Amino acid sequence: MTDPIKDKVVVITGASSGLGEATARDLAAKGAKLVLGARRIDRMQALASELGLDDDCAVKTDVTDHKQVQALVDHAIAKYGRIDVIVNNAGLMPQSLLEKQRIDEWDRMIDVNIKGVLYGISAVLPQMKKQKSGHIINVSSVAGHRVRPGSTVYAATKYAVRTISEGLRQEAKAYNIRSTIISPGAVDTELPASVTEADTAKAIQEFYDKYAIPADSFARCVSFAISQPEDVDINEILFRPTSQEF
Repeated sequence: MTDPIKDKVVVITGASSGLGEATARDLAAKGAKLVLGARRIDRMQALASELGLDDDCAVKTDVTDHKQVQALVDHAIAKYGRIDVIVNNAGLMPQSLLEKQRIDEWDRMIDVNIKGVLYGISAVLPQMKKQKSGHIINVSSVAGHRVRPGSTVYAATKYAVRTISEGLRQEAKAYNIRSTIISPGAVDTELPASVTEADTAKAIQEFYDKYAIPADSFARCVSFAISQPEDVDINEILFRPTSQEF
């Protein structure tokens, strides 16, 4: 039986740590051809070297810049002649109450969590339409399903990812392009470190310390979605630690 992941060309954003790093490790072990994008090029290069990837498989990428995202995808296509999967993973979670007026953080979340996903979709669509195949995986969150005090703007960005993904699913059917939304609960990553409001940061870190599960839980969801037969489109995966209530 043909391995469904081996030799697939996969681009991952936010690949220098957390969910992106775990996904890179998992897919590399299964024989995927990876191109990794993130701002922290030194960490990404170290990861690429550890995984036995070519030096040019790590591309410095800020997902808030459409040209950089396009360059990342164009590099993968130039190197391998196609792109099979993009994992739009880069994200931030600087939560705070609206009354705190952290407008710079709101803008940054919108730029990374929403525009970054749109830029990834935009970058791959022409090639995937040409191929008449492809798979776009967008990362939402449990916060894209439930809103709590302090998470309002973050949750709004993750609801937006789900809306964008559902629109994409419907629009891309004519080109045989699959789409998946993955919505994790508390997973052990650097995401809580992006919270700058002291009281909120303390509460979130305590929550993650109590409940978070390893990042490879997310990587397994990515592999599951990718490995399905071409006529099966896994549109949404919502998962939490077993002990997480909300």
